[in-house]
Amino acid sequence: MTKPKRSFDDLVALMARLRAPGGCPWDREQDARSLRTYLLEETYEVLDAIERDDPRALQDELGDLLLQIIFHAQIAREQGRFAIDDVLSALHEKLVRRHPHVFGTARADTPEQVKVNWEALKATERAAHSQAEGQGERSHLDGVGKNLPSLVEAYQLTRKAAQVGFDWERLEDVLAKLDEEAGELRQALSTKDQEQIEDEVGDLLFVATNVARFLGFDPEVALRRTNRKFVERFQEIERELTRQGKRLEDASLAELDALWERSKQKH
Repeated sequence: MTKPKRSFDDLVALMARLRAPGGCPWDREQDARSLRTYLLEETYEVLDAIERDDPRALQDELGDLLLQIIFHAQIAREQGRFAIDDVLSALHEKLVRRHPHVFGTARADTPEQVKVNWEALKATERAAHSQAEGQGERSHLDGVGKNLPSLVEAYQLTRKAAQVGFDWERLEDVLAKLDEEAGELRQALSTKDQEQIEDEVGDLLFVATNVARFLGFDPEVALRRTNRKFVERFQEIERELTRQGKRLEDASLAELDALWERSKQKH
């Protein structure tokens, strides 16, 4: 028997029922803060499904992510703050407002020009909001979430700075800065000063993030790919040692290096 198709409104009503008296005790207990971990987890699971190019998993994970959005909106409605209709209306208005080349008279013939216009419109909106709130002049770096993973935060900070011209002109200059930071880390290591060493490690990671951004890559996505590649290669080493009747702990570093190089040919 074919399953009935459900609408967005059906999902909203279902969440309201789960939160209502007599609904689910766990769902009723949650608030926006308690759901933060789940929101983050579901976002990363969507990314994983995309990277695995698994459409069935992507469909499932997008549903889980949508659940989090509906959940937060239902809690806000109960508190008298806003409802999901307000979220949808604000999003619709924002999309129209930020696409004047589609719904207005502005010109944007390339994806790059669209991005420039988008950021300019965001800056105008932030300035207007600040003025309305009596907050005075705001920074160009405003809008970068303080609770983002550090790699994502670094990427967004440097991207915003680059949009106003604070950027390197050539890749060679970024790579030279990377070499410079590596040298400063070596110097810090000789001092045994742990705080200085940590600072230099952070500087090195920050510049590495800039290298990825300058080349047009999202460093979070690039690092996730490398992480997966490492797991595949390491697990290949484990499987090979098992076939040889050896334990990982008993293999020499030379053996592990040789198996690593072999696994690189497969992954």
